[in-house]
Amino acid sequence: MSLQDQVMEAMKTAMKEKNTVALQALRSVKSAILLAQTESGAKAEISEDEEIKLLQKLVKQRKDSAAIYNEQGRADLAEPEIAEALVIEQFLPEQLSEEEVAKIVDEVIAQTGASSMKDMGQVMGMANAKLAGKADGKTISTIVKSRLSN
Repeated sequence: MSLQDQVMEAMKTAMKEKNTVALQALRSVKSAILLAQTESGAKAEISEDEEIKLLQKLVKQRKDSAAIYNEQGRADLAEPEIAEALVIEQFLPEQLSEEEVAKIVDEVIAQTGASSMKDMGQVMGMANAKLAGKADGKTISTIVKSRLSN
């Protein structure tokens, strides 16, 4: 079942349950998929990797918005953003824990022979390739920085 079909099924369920937050999140996912499919030069179907990147982007947008709202003391606006992020995350593959990400980052550092912050770009490139869809870039970056700054 494609992501688009899964989203449509979830939308039907959300409509029946009158879950407006889930419905809004699912509509934004559907909209993003349609935009990706209709971009110039795009294929009719988007690949699974592109779907994962799209979902991660949507989750990141909501979490960033929630963080800004919380900084401004607007918990009333932050809560729906977090709720939408949780709805969208259901369609992402299982995320790795920080320990698992750190283990893979350590392997990449050993493979590349990286020893300082100058090597961060190379390590990040390989780590992002290995962890695509399984961890967010911010977590990977934080771990790489901590490992290379020692």
